[in-house]
Amino acid sequence: MAALARQLQRLLWTACKKKEREKEGEEEEEDEEEGRGALDGPRSLLTAPRRAQRPHGGAEASWGLRFGASAAQGWRARMEDAHCTWLSLPGLPPGWALFAVLDGHGGARAARFGARHLPDHVLEELGPEPSEPEGVREALRRAFLSADKRLRSLWPRVETGGSTAVALLVSPRFLYLAHCGDSRAVLSRAGAVAFSTEDHRPLRPRERERIHAAGGTIRRRRVEGSLAVSRALGDFAYKEAPGRPPELQLVSAEPEVAALARQAEDEFMLLASDGVWDTMSGAALAGLVASRLRLGLAPELLCAQLLDTCLCKGSLDNMTCILVCFPGAPRPSEEAIRRELALDAALGRRIAELCASAQEPPSLNTVFRTLASEDIPDLPPGGGLDCKATVIAEAYSQICQVSEECRVKGQNGAGKSTPTHLGSALDMET
Repeated sequence: MAALARQLQRLLWTACKKKEREKEGEEEEEDEEEGRGALDGPRSLLTAPRRAQRPHGGAEASWGLRFGASAAQGWRARMEDAHCTWLSLPGLPPGWALFAVLDGHGGARAARFGARHLPDHVLEELGPEPSEPEGVREALRRAFLSADKRLRSLWPRVETGGSTAVALLVSPRFLYLAHCGDSRAVLSRAGAVAFSTEDHRPLRPRERERIHAAGGTIRRRRVEGSLAVSRALGDFAYKEAPGRPPELQLVSAEPEVAALARQAEDEFMLLASDGVWDTMSGAALAGLVASRLRLGLAPELLCAQLLDTCLCKGSLDNMTCILVCFPGAPRPSEEAIRRELALDAALGRRIAELCASAQEPPSLNTVFRTLASEDIPDLPPGGGLDCKATVIAEAYSQICQVSEECRVKGQNGAGKSTPTHLGSALDMET
């Protein structure tokens, strides 16, 4: 009976997807125009970063899985990242889930295509009764290649533009990671990084061998002096070597797939585009995530804070991250919460001191630089002071607001002294 229900579920899924594909031609044309527009001139930066995020998450209590996701455009002129999250998969038994982050280049088209359609190809290749682990590994490999073939059929002209991808397929017994390019994932197990994907760069021996065998060159550490990654969806201008299968072209969509047997000590998996990894190592990110989970922060809010921290640390790229928490994830700790509250209070007091000791109110940047030069205990591991940028900005803003209110009252009060700096504001607030 359960198998029949799953089969009906899969049929309904297929019917819905058929209706979606009827509109696919128009959608792909729109994406194509956007992708082409992104190639007009260099990838310029904005005058100010776009920080807006829409964090979202979900949970399946029956098998102890939680996730959060968020994305930020940052300094880039266009948002070219995409992602997808599936807590359950139609036609498969309970406990199967799929998450993926895609990072486009030369336009958002390939990334958006992958986010929309890669799950379809994964389901099609898995079938109703996946054989673990080798059958699933092969299914993921075929799914990436078939998705790339489908994208090419919709985008027949030889144009630049593609997307890296990293996907996590969860089963009750295994964690499967499939990736191509430099979108990356790390697994935290028993308080340490137990696994991390390795970026596909042209100078990796296996990648270099394939590129040269296909008649390509590597200049300035890039494929044909242009593309920084050696595996990606799309990028069909690099997939024209005659007589060679798709996985042996200069740039390949074939993913590297790892199958990790699940353990009780598994804590969480973090998937992210390279804009995140540009600023922090896997160990630093894992430490930061664990420390925020001990504060009871929801996974989606944690992702948003992580991206804010990376932006503060100087990331200039689009950023997307997905945090998948397993039953062994760190739980809220009263001691960790107490120490965090004490840290926030100490930062507030120190900011007030800096403002009160200055003849003229210092700028927020000056305050932050001063704090960065000091030895402040109990800062979040991995994130450091950058992780507290919002707390610092809010404390600074409150002090400035109180100071302004005091100044106005002083001007309006007959015979009353007027506060001249933020020290007076602090005294009144206290």
